[in-house]
Amino acid sequence: MAVNEPQRGPSAKKHILINAFDMSTIGHLSPGQWKKPGDLSTTKRRLDYWIDLAKLLEKGGINALFLADTYGGYDTYQNSLDDCIRRAAQWPMTDPTIPISAMAAVTKNLAFGITASTSFEPPFLLAKRFSTLDHMTEGRIGWNIVTGWKKSAFKAIGIDYPIDHDERYLQADEYMRVLYKLWEGSWSDKAIIADAANDAYFDPDQIREIKHHGKYYDLDSRHICDPSPQRTPFLFQAGTSEAGSTFASKHAEAIFVSSHSPKVLRPKVDKIRALAAKEGRDPRSIKVFATFTTIIGRTDEEAQQKYQELLKTASTIGGLVLFSGWTGIDISKIPLDQDITAEDSKEANKITSIMSAFTTTSEEMPKWTPRVVAEKASIGGLGPVGVGSAQTVADQMERWVHEGDVDGFNIAHATTPGTFEEVVELLIPELRRRGMYPEKIEDGLTAREKVYGKGQAKLRSDHSGSAYKYDVYQEDAPYPGKTSEAAGKDAEAELSQATATTGAARIEPEPETAFERPGLPRHMFKQWPKP
Repeated sequence: MAVNEPQRGPSAKKHILINAFDMSTIGHLSPGQWKKPGDLSTTKRRLDYWIDLAKLLEKGGINALFLADTYGGYDTYQNSLDDCIRRAAQWPMTDPTIPISAMAAVTKNLAFGITASTSFEPPFLLAKRFSTLDHMTEGRIGWNIVTGWKKSAFKAIGIDYPIDHDERYLQADEYMRVLYKLWEGSWSDKAIIADAANDAYFDPDQIREIKHHGKYYDLDSRHICDPSPQRTPFLFQAGTSEAGSTFASKHAEAIFVSSHSPKVLRPKVDKIRALAAKEGRDPRSIKVFATFTTIIGRTDEEAQQKYQELLKTASTIGGLVLFSGWTGIDISKIPLDQDITAEDSKEANKITSIMSAFTTTSEEMPKWTPRVVAEKASIGGLGPVGVGSAQTVADQMERWVHEGDVDGFNIAHATTPGTFEEVVELLIPELRRRGMYPEKIEDGLTAREKVYGKGQAKLRSDHSGSAYKYDVYQEDAPYPGKTSEAAGKDAEAELSQATATTGAARIEPEPETAFERPGLPRHMFKQWPKP
């Protein structure tokens, strides 16, 4: 029985899942609130911030702490990084994986979802890190899969320009297949033998060497970590573009969405579920989490007063910096009351799904102009903001569940830990009174079991990654034109022999692309001209 779908008869409401949404930076989705007394955003570089937050979320029965991440600053606004830095708009940014072990040590049930990109490191390294985290948390790790899109991030690692949007997802699809091979297919469950008499702890015959030779990646290796409790971490994915939706239908166990209206969101959710069904998956197995910022008081009036106080400390420019970075629109160049359109985006690389959301109108947002964005962007990152008593906010959530077909929420903070304290002390009890939230979370469940139910710690059988499990594993054929490692070694040996026989000096061929130069990621090679 799944945790969020209890058997309570025909009138029962489904349980939703609540994640706390944070980021290892000062200005997450509500820049400027560091100025408000009691806000601890500027202490996120200290371990005690994360330890105290984990304890609070565990106390409230929160499902997971979902940590966003980004690579590079936002420099679209006024074509400069200065205001991103000045307003602390997701700047600076520390590594979200580092505090996880400390938080896991002071909790038993809280899961952790960590954002990491497929664009900036080889899959072998990411596989090792997430296997380690899954071991250290006893299976409470999820991964939010993103692709790199920000020019400043690529420039930071020496690449002049990102690859285009749809190809990023093709590259990410192969990245995932390499990971499944390492996590699911490299180690047998029988590999640990612990045979003291023969001085043998592992059986090497039960640890398969992966030989992957694809379009973007080459790998010949066993996975260096033994199987963790989940093997593959619970898989989130953010993005509802055409390419993103196709990717999610194959790989995501949960998708993270952002929209200003549940009615605008619903067709995108329906499409992803339909695509999942075509992949042979149960469409209800993909759980949808919507971003949501809450400002909760004991009464509606108290909450509205809190909201007005937050507006006084909000950074309007910080919000515009984020908006411009996400959409590729330098909003500083558009007249205040002129409608914003997709044609205003001058950047090829942007978050396509957010761009679509911000140029789609609804009852909640009848028009998008710089004036409207300036009013909305500084609190909640232009996502929905629930202001009111716990009862009022719970009503709004119920509407999103019903109209948007969402399964849960990533609740972002206006202030921290203030927002999360309000959720724990006021909102969760109200959701429990309505039968929408479990009264108690069973101890010792993995991140995946908390979503699908006890006993489902590993990938579901209808998930694409299950095709790479050890007992059914078959290596993919090499990408056309690729040679196997053995063939490559044979060719090298033949060339060496020919050189030795003729006495000719070996001449290295001129590389076709920078991809062939040591140290550059394969999937980025197209961005470099031939020398």
